[in-house]
Amino acid sequence: MTDTEHNSYPEQSDGRARKVIFGSQHDRVMERLQGLDADLAAHIQNFAYDTVYDSSALDLKTQELIACALLVSLGSPPELRTHLRGALNAGATEEEVRGALMLCVPYLGFPRTVAGFEMLKTSLDAQQKNQEHKKG
Repeated sequence: MTDTEHNSYPEQSDGRARKVIFGSQHDRVMERLQGLDADLAAHIQNFAYDTVYDSSALDLKTQELIACALLVSLGSPPELRTHLRGALNAGATEEEVRGALMLCVPYLGFPRTVAGFEMLKTSLDAQQKNQEHKKG
């Protein structure tokens, strides 16, 4: 296998995965990352999203469900919030997200899983409040 065959990254990504995952929060998330460090923001955008996500054999919904479980394991609430929203934006149902989080129990234990469910509840409550605000 040649390096070219092994590194079959898309030549130019349109950022589809990033745009779906971040949704309406795209600009806010990117500004937050830029505010932390411009090089870090570029690496996250170019590598994590525009290369890894966009070239995966897994569909975006599955990638996001896995990302949620991994972020529960790391105890990373801000990133988990982003990816819980991203899973829903990518087409996961609330039940599917809950299923992914429930899989964390035997591997990570209850405390981290409870924290993940708390973050999900916070995200769903905010989403519902936002929808009610738009209606009224």
